[in-house]
Amino acid sequence: MTLEIERKFLVANHSWKNSVVRSVRIRDGLIANNKGHKARVRIANDVATIALKSRRRGLVRDEFEYAIPYSDAEEMLRIMCDGNVVDKVRHFVSHAGNTWQVDVYEGLLDGVVLAEIELTDADQKVILPDWIGAEVSADPRYRKVNMVAARLAKPNSPDNALLARADEAGRLRPGRRSTPPGITRADGQV
Repeated sequence: MTLEIERKFLVANHSWKNSVVRSVRIRDGLIANNKGHKARVRIANDVATIALKSRRRGLVRDEFEYAIPYSDAEEMLRIMCDGNVVDKVRHFVSHAGNTWQVDVYEGLLDGVVLAEIELTDADQKVILPDWIGAEVSADPRYRKVNMVAARLAKPNSPDNALLARADEAGRLRPGRRSTPPGITRADGQV
């Protein structure tokens, strides 16, 4: 078991593309979701895994992830995920000694771009790149299961337009405290 500690942000611009160190194509399928606990199958390039995750406690949750045969993952995606499958390209972006993950969704969630950083401690200090927008770690609209449900329910709703772009009102601006404690932007703003 490992602890997953992560923060999630909107992406304010495309300058992250200049710092990509590698990319991987991912297909995720939600097998089950029970009161915040979930089971997920993933194919990332040619590696297949299954993960069990506990409900979140703030930024933290328990995660059990295991390699499985690729053919089993394909079958699970096909018969066990009931359409809860998303495709994305995950770009690994280096900034200030940290590796950020920028997920560019395709298919059902086409247009959604979110950045995550995995932490070693919930209180870890992080310098935010200038391409980071508002933090959405606690916003349930940006959980994958909710984004999929929203797109399936109302493909052209205003909430879905919000998912496809960084919220201009929520973007970080000089003189405005938009970052949580312990987070510092690359330009020194907090």
